[in-house]
Amino acid sequence: MRRLWSLPAIYLSLFAILLIVPKSSAQQPDAPFVSSRHLLEQGKFAEAIDSLNALAKTNPDLKGLSRELGIAYYRKGDFLNAVANLQKALKENPEDGEATQLTGLSLYLAGKPGDAIPYLEKVQSWYPSANVDAAYILGVSYIQTKNYPQARGAFAKMFGVPPDSAASYLFTARMLLRLDFGPVAEEYGKKATELDPKLPLAHFLLGELYLYQSKIPDAIAQFQQELAINPAHAASYYKLADADSRVQKFDEAEKLLQRSIWLDPTATGPYVLMGKVLQKKGEPALAVRSLQRAISMDPNNAIPHHLLGQAYRDLGRTEDAERELRLAEQLQSRDDAKP
Repeated sequence: MRRLWSLPAIYLSLFAILLIVPKSSAQQPDAPFVSSRHLLEQGKFAEAIDSLNALAKTNPDLKGLSRELGIAYYRKGDFLNAVANLQKALKENPEDGEATQLTGLSLYLAGKPGDAIPYLEKVQSWYPSANVDAAYILGVSYIQTKNYPQARGAFAKMFGVPPDSAASYLFTARMLLRLDFGPVAEEYGKKATELDPKLPLAHFLLGELYLYQSKIPDAIAQFQQELAINPAHAASYYKLADADSRVQKFDEAEKLLQRSIWLDPTATGPYVLMGKVLQKKGEPALAVRSLQRAISMDPNNAIPHHLLGQAYRDLGRTEDAERELRLAEQLQSRDDAKP
């Protein structure tokens, strides 16, 4: 069964946001570091580090050198060396907020969330509106060290809601779900619905969790409750259709998918599932149309290509079937090869 949430995607988004030369550092006029900073701006991280190490040999006591090396290693993605140098920089200047934050981020990205927490907490205490990405990582670090109440407080602060509110429990449940902390996510999702039975997306979250766990009756009940609160939520129709299809209620699933598509024609998932449902109903020609639409929206997704190959095969279009099945296999192999 495919996961509904993806931890690698979280890390990719973090890297895209976080691997940036800090602006205040780039703007400092220190003459010895002009060359290395220019190399960093060009993305030449190894060359920048070589330049700074050469500088260290001739002037090992140069003020700010450890800080510059820490930033360069951080940019390169060498987080352990980044930590080592940034910690030296903090001995020189314990009040350096930027070095403190980068030390916390580097420790987290090096797989040491427990060690990252004190640094990220310190930044939060210094700057109430500190970097949102650092606040997010602080919350995730709390989750990974199983300090769930502190995680809820961090996410509540990040989203600007009271820490004991239904919304704070819902935000934390969503993060827990993404990180595969299913039992605690369920507990927090239920708490959100207890505090506010009409909170949008709380029942949807529980429905997703139960669907992933193949607790189909529970999932159906939660999606139905979500739609009673939030009747224009396209994803709830889609997920409810998914649940119905798993218990072979194909006619009902088709109706729900059509509603989902009417509300949001930009989502690929409903078209893919519609193709699958129509095949199950013995309507391969209609399935082809839906799957072709899905492929036009997401051509590198192996699943609709595979389903389209099956539909073509049911229609006796052997060459088209072989082409699509072969392409689906190639796309899947490519996805499996990704780190």
